[in-house]
Amino acid sequence: MTTPPLAQFPGQQAQAARDVNTASLCRIGQETVQDIVLRTMEIFQLLRNMQVHSSPQRHPSTGCRKETEAQLIPYVEDDSSKPDDRMANQMRAASEERREVLEVNKKLKQKNQQLKMIMDQLRNLIWEINSMLVVRS
Repeated sequence: MTTPPLAQFPGQQAQAARDVNTASLCRIGQETVQDIVLRTMEIFQLLRNMQVHSSPQRHPSTGCRKETEAQLIPYVEDDSSKPDDRMANQMRAASEERREVLEVNKKLKQKNQQLKMIMDQLRNLIWEINSMLVVRS
C-alpha cells in the first residue's frame, strides 16, 4: 500500500505542521521549566552550604540559631509600592467628579418632580376649563 503525497491533502499538511509546531513549543517549554527548576535547586543548595561569617548562636531550649539584627536582611521600602501623588490626585479628582455627578442627579430628580407637579396642575386646570365650557354650551 502506497502513501499518497502530502500535496494531495493540503488541509492535512497544514494540520500536521500545526501539530508539529505545538509539539515543538511544548517540548521547548518543558525544557525551559526543567532548566529553571534545576538552577533554582542549585541556588538553594549553594545557600544551604554557605557558612555564616559570624559564629551562630544557639538558643538553649530549642537548639535553633539565634540571629542578630546585623545578620538579618534589612527591609527597604520600595517607592513603587506607595501610591504616587499623581495617582492619589487622580483618585481624588475621580471621587470629586463622582460626588458632583451624584449631586447633579439629585438636583435633576428634584426638578423632574417639580415639573411633574406643574404638569399635573396644568392638566387639572385644562380639565376644569373644558368642564366649564361644556356646562355653558
